[in-house]
Amino acid sequence: MMSTRALGLGSSLRKVALTPSLARNRLVVRNTVARRSIQTESFPPSTAVEILNKQRLNRPSSPHFTIYQPQLTWLGSIANRATGGALSALLYGFSIAYLVAPGTFDSTHVVEFVAGMPDAVKYAGKAILAAPFAFHSLNGLRHLAWDMNKFMTVKGAYATGYAVLAGTAVSTVALVLM
Repeated sequence: MMSTRALGLGSSLRKVALTPSLARNRLVVRNTVARRSIQTESFPPSTAVEILNKQRLNRPSSPHFTIYQPQLTWLGSIANRATGGALSALLYGFSIAYLVAPGTFDSTHVVEFVAGMPDAVKYAGKAILAAPFAFHSLNGLRHLAWDMNKFMTVKGAYATGYAVLAGTAVSTVALVLM
């Protein structure tokens, strides 16, 4: 007959033999009975999207306008995106108009149309076009400087921000008077 030591069961059998039956029964019950039951519910994909959209409506916008004081850095970022979008829309709009009606939107007709306008309208139109162009161009140079790890401090960011605003004002006046 083999001993329990040869089978490697010595300590396990001793533990079972010396443990009171009440403690053994608790272990058996605890391991066989589930502690909690979890119920899941399956939703179709459209319901999951609706739940996600409802959750997104409760989130604050970033930066949260009611908490943070307006700063030059994020106002400049918003203005850079807005001017880039506006200039792109203008370029694509004129290009599509030229493709659709090349006889109406060619350069000779555009020059004749602008020449017939009053001077105040010409200067206002030039200012409306020159300001976003100047700001977006100069702020793009600022971002290129940041890409090269220049002016990355708070002081440097504000200094370049004010330089972009001053450069925008000067170059807008220069472009309008050309």
